[in-house]
Amino acid sequence: MYYSCAFFNHEDDTLEQAQQNKASIIARKLLLEPGMTVLDIGCGWGSLAFHLAQHHQVHVTGITLSAEQLRVGKNEAQQRNLEHLVDFQLADYREHSQVYDRVVSVGMLEHVGVENFREYFSRVRESLSDDGVALVHTIGNKKEAMNTNPWIERYIFPGGRIPSLSETARGIEAGQLMLTDLEVWRMHYAWTLRNWLNRFSDHQEEITALKGEAFYRMWEFYLAVCDMSFEFANLVVFQCQLAKKHGVVPFSREYLYQK
Repeated sequence: MYYSCAFFNHEDDTLEQAQQNKASIIARKLLLEPGMTVLDIGCGWGSLAFHLAQHHQVHVTGITLSAEQLRVGKNEAQQRNLEHLVDFQLADYREHSQVYDRVVSVGMLEHVGVENFREYFSRVRESLSDDGVALVHTIGNKKEAMNTNPWIERYIFPGGRIPSLSETARGIEAGQLMLTDLEVWRMHYAWTLRNWLNRFSDHQEEITALKGEAFYRMWEFYLAVCDMSFEFANLVVFQCQLAKKHGVVPFSREYLYQK
């Protein structure tokens, strides 16, 4: 149930493997150690929280504004016997006041609004211990940002906004955080979307019977046009590693390439 860009070591990786690749990369960028506490802002259905807890023995608090995501996450934690390591809460990041060793946020920044970036990154900073590390993963625009496509604004992501790198950097600076590493992904999201579209198409009859032809065509178009936007237009993914002070991130990127 990851609804964010996977990472393909090879174009023919399965979607499941690529999503695990992405989670592993995020874990390495967070420099996790057993027993650490992690805040997952906009935790979705809990997939990343489960991965970090299970593979790195860290304590993850996932916050969401969705009651349904909260219900599913808590049930899944029970099924996986991870309740002692994963806690999901119905909470707004602006009102969450605990301090953690690490903060991660995947696919959330696109919904914050550029005008709120100062507050968002300030809250990330306030949620970090002094020697903490954060990782923010977001869709980005590799050129000057523009308003969301009106069709997508109306039918898919009301209030969504894809930031440029300069807008993201200004928010980080305003939040008094240091950018310690930046990585840009492009084709990885095109391949992710292609996998989603193929699987969606495989269930056309089932989806149409459940939700109607208009719903199916709307999402088919959305997935296809986004695939092409990453491959041929301006969409990319930014992964921003952040810290409050020098010395908490290694001076060499070698740690990112160790399994």
